[in-house]
Amino acid sequence: MLSTGSSSIRLTPTMKSNHRTLFAWRKTCAVLVSLVVLAGCAASPPETASRAGSWVQDQAADAYVFGYPLVLMTTARDTAIGAGPGQESLNALRHARALPSPGALNPAFPSLDTLASSGWLDVGAEPVVLTLPNFGGRYADARVLDMWTNVVWSADTPGPSRVTGLKAQTIAFVGPGWQGTLPRSVTRVEVPTRYLWANVRVQANGPRDIAAVRGLQRAMRVEPLSVYLGQQRAFSAVARSDRPDTAVSLPDTPAAQLAALPAGAFFGRLAEALGDNPPATADAHALQGLAEIGVKPGAPLRMPTGARLSQIERGVATGRERVATAPSNLMTDKGWSWLGDGVGQYGTDYALRAFAASTQPGIGTLRDELRAWVRTDSRGQPLNGAKRYVVRFAPGQLPPVRGFWSLTAYTPDGALGQGAQRSVSGGERHGARRNADGSLEVVLSASRVKAANWLPVPRGAFELVLRLYAPQLEALGGAEGDGWQPPAVVPQAQRRAKRK
Repeated sequence: MLSTGSSSIRLTPTMKSNHRTLFAWRKTCAVLVSLVVLAGCAASPPETASRAGSWVQDQAADAYVFGYPLVLMTTARDTAIGAGPGQESLNALRHARALPSPGALNPAFPSLDTLASSGWLDVGAEPVVLTLPNFGGRYADARVLDMWTNVVWSADTPGPSRVTGLKAQTIAFVGPGWQGTLPRSVTRVEVPTRYLWANVRVQANGPRDIAAVRGLQRAMRVEPLSVYLGQQRAFSAVARSDRPDTAVSLPDTPAAQLAALPAGAFFGRLAEALGDNPPATADAHALQGLAEIGVKPGAPLRMPTGARLSQIERGVATGRERVATAPSNLMTDKGWSWLGDGVGQYGTDYALRAFAASTQPGIGTLRDELRAWVRTDSRGQPLNGAKRYVVRFAPGQLPPVRGFWSLTAYTPDGALGQGAQRSVSGGERHGARRNADGSLEVVLSASRVKAANWLPVPRGAFELVLRLYAPQLEALGGAEGDGWQPPAVVPQAQRRAKRK
């Protein structure tokens, strides 16, 4: 996460990555280093060996950033899929049946606005069919990601479809090489990877609305094409890779598991996953870089030993730091940060892709959702529940959405605080109250206050998340000064002093 002071930092949303250039440059360096080594015949000068070691370390760091989303998605799939109680099957949906509880960390920063239905799809043998019901005017969002975290299909289309409720539809996800035909009533979507992750989120207006959402969940279906056509009975497929490192006791969340993996285990998982989930054609340069450190799609990993292995391990450590560091093209304003244009369709922007995968797993495109976060107030001080704050949306400056928006407070590690299982929501059909002049104020406080829009926050340090569901176009260019911008989080004492 990126924290800023009280001054506004405005960055262009151009999402061009320099990693392709880095890979190409380092490839050239490899050739030059090889020529120097050959010219030296018997022994390399110390500075030449140092330069070669530096190149290997840089190459490993680049490879880690490039491969992080694929390994993360593979780890998340393997963590979810299994035969144990509560675990999922491939080609099936698992439904959230209640709103998240305080203290829950998986997933981090859970939504209090929607209930999610998600599943892992395997299109290796045949297409997999997703059937959605008519949502009857209720907001819903559906998306499918490939294993590189790119959105390959989304229910978002021009117009009010997701806002007024998605209509009944059936989509078949077709993997590479499948040559069959589909029924005319089924929409065909070609996908580049064998495995996919599907997520359908349905608006839930508090605990009393859960029963209605569950009824819609029961009408959703995910099944192989042969089951959809009635050619065979439904079955529960189980897929968990049998690797030696799965026996090691690791932290629960996929991101924590990756942070604990040594270099060999990480690149071993990457090599295995590449066999079924090839990268895009534009990533050929990255595959060359991976091959130079022993990582080849679907092939057993051949890690070096000795000094070269130490260099790769140092490169992985650098790669971890880069994944956790906000990229330079992150959008920021008044302490808020959010992912700009290009999220969900990353191209060769590997830094943004890895950062998004690590901080907002499953995030869609900006047409799906804009999610902004802030950890500091208007003075640049960390947010803390010992103080009281106000977020004021000026007249005509409410978050511009086609769906709705919400504010939710979390602990710094992404959990809901005790007693803070509530969000403030606004939009055409939501109850956040406006003032007489059209403005809207949200009071942030750990203790209950008499305010039209009170948002309970954790008693210690906390983070505020603003979600715009189906944002309008003016919400997407705010950091350039020509669009909407989120307001600062102002300490209430400071605000009163300004009024005087």
